[in-house]
Amino acid sequence: MTDRQINSVRTKIEKIKKALADDKRHWGGQYHDGRGLRYLPPEYYLKIEDYAGALRYFNWFQKNFPDDSCFPDFLFAWTITLFYKDKLEDARKMAYRTYFRNTYLFDKYFGRPIVPTEKWEGSNLETPEYAEHFSYSSADNKLVAFTEWLRKLTNSDDFRQISKTFIDLNRRLKYLPAGVERTEIIRRLNIIEKNL
Repeated sequence: MTDRQINSVRTKIEKIKKALADDKRHWGGQYHDGRGLRYLPPEYYLKIEDYAGALRYFNWFQKNFPDDSCFPDFLFAWTITLFYKDKLEDARKMAYRTYFRNTYLFDKYFGRPIVPTEKWEGSNLETPEYAEHFSYSSADNKLVAFTEWLRKLTNSDDFRQISKTFIDLNRRLKYLPAGVERTEIIRRLNIIEKNL
């Protein structure tokens, strides 16, 4: 990118930050952000390879939106940022969190066919259709080191075992009515996510 293009991206980031600050003022010290502006800056930071700026932004996001479950591609950008800031253990955990939010994203990233799995998907963010519009790709030359790291992670025995358990539990959940057994499966899924 040219300096002019980089400055243009930085200007977009600053406009979003200003709009978020205005939103907070408007709502009396709380964010409302009905437009979802808070999800936009990471993509811009990664576009200009400003991983330090992206990490600062994610830290701010975590402080101001602690209960936000986040979009899968937002979590993926967070994983990339953590990797490039040498926070590998945090990147590993975020990669799992991304996978749990949409199990199809990694296939899309690596250019593999997306094969729908017969499992419970709690929202449209977890579907194969959502993954079809995922914009990050292993073909991106800026992400070579990250791609290699993610490939090793997803090929590890640990990842295969955890992802298999996650999928199996969600398959069982798909047709299970409310009750003790469903509650137990949800509890087990929560334990998996918390123990990474």
